[in-house]
Amino acid sequence: MSTKERPARHPVDAAPPLPQLVLGGVQHVAAMYAGVVAPPLVIGAAVGLSPGQLALLISAALFTAGLATLLQTLGIWRFGARLPLVNGVTFAAVAPILAIAAQHRSGNALGIVFGATLTGGVFMVLAAPFFSKLTRFFPPVVTGTVITLIGISLLPVAVQWISAQRPAVRPSGLLLAGVTLAAVLVFTRFLHGFWSRIALLLGLVAGTLVAWPLGQVDTSTLRQAPVFGIASPFHFGAPRFEVAAILSMLVVMLVTMAESTADLLALGEIVDRPTTSRTLADGLRADGLSTAVGTIFGGFACTAFAQNIGLVSLTRMYSRYVVAAAGAVLVLLGAFPIAGGIVALVPQPVLGGAGLVLFGSVAVSGVRTLAKASFEHPANVAIVAASLGVGLIPIAAPGFYSGFPAALQVVLNSGISAGCVTAVVLNLVFGPRLIERSSGHELSSAP
Repeated sequence: MSTKERPARHPVDAAPPLPQLVLGGVQHVAAMYAGVVAPPLVIGAAVGLSPGQLALLISAALFTAGLATLLQTLGIWRFGARLPLVNGVTFAAVAPILAIAAQHRSGNALGIVFGATLTGGVFMVLAAPFFSKLTRFFPPVVTGTVITLIGISLLPVAVQWISAQRPAVRPSGLLLAGVTLAAVLVFTRFLHGFWSRIALLLGLVAGTLVAWPLGQVDTSTLRQAPVFGIASPFHFGAPRFEVAAILSMLVVMLVTMAESTADLLALGEIVDRPTTSRTLADGLRADGLSTAVGTIFGGFACTAFAQNIGLVSLTRMYSRYVVAAAGAVLVLLGAFPIAGGIVALVPQPVLGGAGLVLFGSVAVSGVRTLAKASFEHPANVAIVAASLGVGLIPIAAPGFYSGFPAALQVVLNSGISAGCVTAVVLNLVFGPRLIERSSGHELSSAP
């Protein structure tokens, strides 16, 4: 076949030049670094790890996130969605892990956590083919609602970054967030080609340079970080298997699978490669395998990072090889903590300013998907309205479900999971197609 007759390669499978590959990968890491190190920070403090042990736990989280990202993007046999999907530690597992740690303060709490996580990973691998059949329950009215909720649910994270996790924002934090936000917008508007696509990275650099003379850049992590330091296998203890811990982690795995399904569907819409049941099964298998294998090195449950889906939408860099480069960078950061210290120089308010655009772009993708649904049917309006309302409850009132059983809280406290379940159920019960069938006729425009 001649060159002219060859079918064009899909942007997802196209590899850009090496400089673009590296810079694009670094940009993805900068966008998700805070999210991947936060869970081990919280968990390590809860189980009483020393500063040196805590540094190793963070390195393990980065290292396993890199392996999981490489598996998702490049794929091995039936493992990996082969989409530009960044993987990392899910926050959904933090609450159950803290509960396990509270119950086993005198014993090897991390060993019990790793045993439950290993079991959960194996469960996800086995359940992936069955869970992937649920794609038929995700028409545009459902997927659009879930994608919109992903973006809205992430916006409070950006706000917390701007205030540096304090109750009220400081003027310096507001200034840095504003400078970064303005820089990202200006670079996106006036730069062209590849430089426009790394506008977020350039904005982070600009915000950090402004923060430096203001004394807002903490270099202590860089000074104290060892050059090399990866945890040896089972460094934090061999897995121990307890029924109660395993059951709580299985609930987390179901929530993680629901969120990963929503993320994969969202990413398929953004890159114009619809997510098939096979792609979904392969992606969920990769999550499960990464979760199970990650426990060997001290990692926790892995899932897709929605903020990076927003970055793909914002930059229009659809190549999975760019995200694979991010996976390679994460592996290096895990193996060389001093490299991670460089990324950690970016102040949280700077991350927050960029996050407003980043996470908002995910919500915009959801609105774009909702445009494919027919809102001539009042049922679709009601489905979206109710699902968004349910999904926003834990955002508007974080303690709303505090009186519920712990297992239910894992699901309900995730606005994405709660909204997703609501949208699927309401569409099955009140969807236009069902209504038309019950009336004896069916409209072709129904989703």
